[in-house]
Amino acid sequence: MAKYLNRKIKYEGFEFDSKKEANRFKELELLERGKEIYNLQTQVKFLLIPSQKVDGRVVERPTYYIADFVYHKASDDEMVVEDVKSPATRKLPCYVMKRKLMLKEHGLQVQEI
Repeated sequence: MAKYLNRKIKYEGFEFDSKKEANRFKELELLERGKEIYNLQTQVKFLLIPSQKVDGRVVERPTYYIADFVYHKASDDEMVVEDVKSPATRKLPCYVMKRKLMLKEHGLQVQEI
C-alpha cells in the first residue's frame, strides 16, 4: 500500500507514486517534444547534508532530496526542479526542511505541482 493512500502508476517503463505525478510526466513529455523544455529527468537525487563522521566513523548518513522531475527551459536554459505534492504532503515538516535546504545548498527553488 502506498504511503499517502495514492496508487502507484506504471507508464512507459516508469513507475510513479500517483496518477497526478504520471499525468505531469505526460505533460512534460509533450513540452519536451515541442522543444519548450529539454533534458527531462525523473527521480533526480540532490545531496543536502553529507554524511557526518566522528573519528573516521560515519555516525550520520547523508541526507538527499529526490526531485520528481528536473528539466531545463529552452527559452532561458533555466533548470527547473518540480515535485508533485498534495496539499497534505506539501506541509510535512521533513519535506519543508528539504525544500528549504534545496534553496540554501543548491540555489534551486522547488516548484510544487
